[in-house]
Amino acid sequence: MADTKREIERKFEFSKAKSARRGVPDLTGTAAIAAVSDQGTVDLDAVYYDTPDQRLAADGLTLRRRTGGADEGWHLKLPVSPGVRDEIGASLSDTVPPSLAALVRSRVRGAGLRPQVRLVSSRRVSHLLDAEGALLAELSTDEVLAERGDTTAAWTEVEVELADGVDPELLDAVEKAFRKAGLKVSDAPSKLARALAETDAEPPARHVGGGPEGTAGAHVLAYLREQRDALVAQDPAVRRALPDSVHQMRVASRRLRSAFKTYRKVIDRAATDPIGEELRWLAAELGVDRDQEVLLERIQGHLGELPRTLLIGPVRSRLRVWNTARRSGSRRRALAVLDSARYVALLDALDALLDSPPLKQAAARPPQEVLPKAVLRDYERLAGRVATGLSLDAGHERDLALHDARKAAKRLRYAAESAEPVLGKPAKHLAKAGKSVQNLLGDHQDSVVAREALRGLGAQATAAGESAFTWGVLHAREESLAERRERELPDIWSEASDPALRAALE
Repeated sequence: MADTKREIERKFEFSKAKSARRGVPDLTGTAAIAAVSDQGTVDLDAVYYDTPDQRLAADGLTLRRRTGGADEGWHLKLPVSPGVRDEIGASLSDTVPPSLAALVRSRVRGAGLRPQVRLVSSRRVSHLLDAEGALLAELSTDEVLAERGDTTAAWTEVEVELADGVDPELLDAVEKAFRKAGLKVSDAPSKLARALAETDAEPPARHVGGGPEGTAGAHVLAYLREQRDALVAQDPAVRRALPDSVHQMRVASRRLRSAFKTYRKVIDRAATDPIGEELRWLAAELGVDRDQEVLLERIQGHLGELPRTLLIGPVRSRLRVWNTARRSGSRRRALAVLDSARYVALLDALDALLDSPPLKQAAARPPQEVLPKAVLRDYERLAGRVATGLSLDAGHERDLALHDARKAAKRLRYAAESAEPVLGKPAKHLAKAGKSVQNLLGDHQDSVVAREALRGLGAQATAAGESAFTWGVLHAREESLAERRERELPDIWSEASDPALRAALE
């Protein structure tokens, strides 16, 4: 059974041999530390696993099998931010536990995991306590021996790991005290990183194609790689059901698809279109559960705004039954997608595309020449779709047209945001304008979807002999909201289409 904990720590090393001989200073009186309690010494033996080309290490992940200590077993550490990692543990076994193997699948794929480095450590442990005897942090001094084949390296490392709920400012105070005693923050983010560096086995640099720096091709490919990396990084978060992870993974896939189209003059669509279709499939499959969750929150929110006199019949229980039926199996479906051969093939295709990109002639030109034209093309696309939507009478056809305009607004926003590092404030302002249109039309589309769901809920209630009155009230409210958004669109569009926003790009 895997368990997870948030690890907030700071690693130190002695800056001089003289400091090492003096050892770790007494931290009593540092910040809230009132006492230091010696917990003895423990021997640890850890074997770190990775692919032959060290894909996990390259992304800052570590996977180890460790014996010794109170938490012996398998540990996967996923970076959250500098000095912060999530550690997921599993019971000791001879092979990599399936629960941990799944969390690294987006990186490992078919490469396989093999032992890479062995670290043997003698760890002296002390507890840093406050005035009431509560644990603030654990202080560990490790004498480490790294073995990789016939190559070895040895060093001393000092680590301070905060207890749950302790203010990270304690680490700053400890660092200040350590600095005076001749210890500095370690250059290596982990023991594994240091072991690889000191045994001349650091992860190979990733191949980066795309032409010389300062070209449109280099800029576009850097953006595409950033989104590819976000997609891969969100995979374990989705598997762990972390908040917003599905949404962020879908955003990465949409940004990739959008960039393929926006920068079709830079990278050949004959190669990107098939990958774009697979990204569409991925986003759609992942979205089944998320879209239902958003819809439920919307209906629940509007239901909560109604006075009790308008709640006729068992509306809340009806909503629960409806939601359970629609979400049944959706979580399993999302995980099945991430475990599928089709998904792995998509990731491999993305890597192959970005390793050997099919660049077009415009890729060699300066980005200041190419990016404005690409962004403005997406603006013109949006302008046409808004005009179409505004020209239609209220009804189904207009709803479809405004939905298309929403997607065009999102594409403009993504295009402008991707160009912002080069084009600066003009792109930033245009992205903001695109987002305002996207948000308004997104709320309109959510209302369209909600009305369909409310009609279904009303029909189910009627079939069960319940009153459909409340569902009709909510439907009417959604209609009114959609009409309000349609009335607001001309003013929002007038601001977003202000020629001054595009002047610097033309």
